[in-house]
Amino acid sequence: MAAEKCYQPRNPERSLLYQVVAGQLETFLARRRELDRELPGFVEQEFRAFLDCGVLARGFLRVHCDACGKDRLVPFSCKKRGFCSSCGGRRMADTAAHLVDNVFPVVPVRQWVLSLPFALRYRLAFDAPLMGDVVGAFARCVFGSLRARARDRLGLARTRCGAVTFIQRFGSALNLTPHFHMLAIDGIYAAGAGAGGEPEFHELPAPDDDEVADVVADSARRIQMLIKRRGLSDSDFEEADPLFRDNPGLAAIAAASVQGRIAAGPNAGKRLATLGDQIDPEALGSHSGPRCATLAGFSLHADVAVPAKDRARLERLCRYAARPALATDRLSRLPDGRLSYRLKRPWRNGATEVVFEPEDLVARLAALVPAPRAHLVRYQGVFGPAAAWRAGVVPEVRTQTARSSVVRADAEPAEYADAPLEIESQKRISPARNYSWSQLMRRVFLVDVLQCDRCGGSMRILTVIMAPEAARKILDCLRLPSRPPPLAPARPERSSNS
Repeated sequence: MAAEKCYQPRNPERSLLYQVVAGQLETFLARRRELDRELPGFVEQEFRAFLDCGVLARGFLRVHCDACGKDRLVPFSCKKRGFCSSCGGRRMADTAAHLVDNVFPVVPVRQWVLSLPFALRYRLAFDAPLMGDVVGAFARCVFGSLRARARDRLGLARTRCGAVTFIQRFGSALNLTPHFHMLAIDGIYAAGAGAGGEPEFHELPAPDDDEVADVVADSARRIQMLIKRRGLSDSDFEEADPLFRDNPGLAAIAAASVQGRIAAGPNAGKRLATLGDQIDPEALGSHSGPRCATLAGFSLHADVAVPAKDRARLERLCRYAARPALATDRLSRLPDGRLSYRLKRPWRNGATEVVFEPEDLVARLAALVPAPRAHLVRYQGVFGPAAAWRAGVVPEVRTQTARSSVVRADAEPAEYADAPLEIESQKRISPARNYSWSQLMRRVFLVDVLQCDRCGGSMRILTVIMAPEAARKILDCLRLPSRPPPLAPARPERSSNS
């Protein structure tokens, strides 16, 4: 394999985010330890996995074109859920494709976005059981509104609803702000008149402003009652806050992120710096619009809807709800060494960018890492895995004639291509849940990444290299970096006189 035939698709070491994490991680962790504010293991593991993501020295696939002999090396990814834009982008595309192909029937869908009060954002950030209860309470309020409209306008009772809710943990300034994007079918299912009572869909008109206001009021009431039943009051903060009690280091970072304050570095505790034309916020009216309502810190938006047959737009909406926390193209370095992150939209005070010290950006990212086994996508109503009507609502399974063979468990990959076909059978299969890398790239960008850019032929995965010694020998032969990029050592904290 000649060196000129090898292609590395991306170089993570050249990414500004990678440079910041590699340069600040050891210092950040060391200072947390000095303050007796160590972070939990899953946060450190997230950072170290990110630093291995896309690094050829950690292993790769060799992709080969049989027509012209060109090779590519494709590095492994970290597959984490926190702040890796590459892995988050793939998960976003995979989830959206799965929902459109395998979950949502051809019916209209409406997005309901619920934002929460600041104190509740902190409470929910690392309390998965409480998060699940709050999401469930919100779903019951939306479903109750849909059922009430079906009863009042269509005369239907005993109806069922369905939704997929995304729990987003981040805001536009990389702040910790858990909120919900619920994609709910814009109507209800009721039993049909036939003998089997198969579910039939009934579309509902869009909710008016009063109905949205009723939903946010009902949501606020239910969630506040839930918080009281849990005993989570401000008066007994330390006793009622398991995060502060069990992991004060993570609690401090999370609280600073929710409040928009600097969590680490020389300016810890101060408000986050911003850039842009400053406008007097008192001169601005409150945010309002059709199908929007606000009450006691709860804010609900329900003005985005997708028609039944517009599957492409539905997939874009799913991608938006499942998007990763950080967009690397909005991150830049200022002349003084600080980092600027461009806001997606200007804030009401006119700010267009937020500014971080490098160590504080690492602290921000640490707060965004979800705890293990905390689900960020919830299937509700008829989409629930145990829902009785689910099979009659989601896209139908296919029947496929399968010819298969018995292959030894220790067979090499190349042997599978030549294995004899021995068995023919009919089987019912569900649409594929996991999409290949090339399928997702083709679906999102309309680009076939397995098409050879030299001859236009089709490329295939030839082999997988995982052993470090084997990877090093191949990369050395190809004159490519065979060692992982080094991390900057921990630096001593600067004194106040320096």
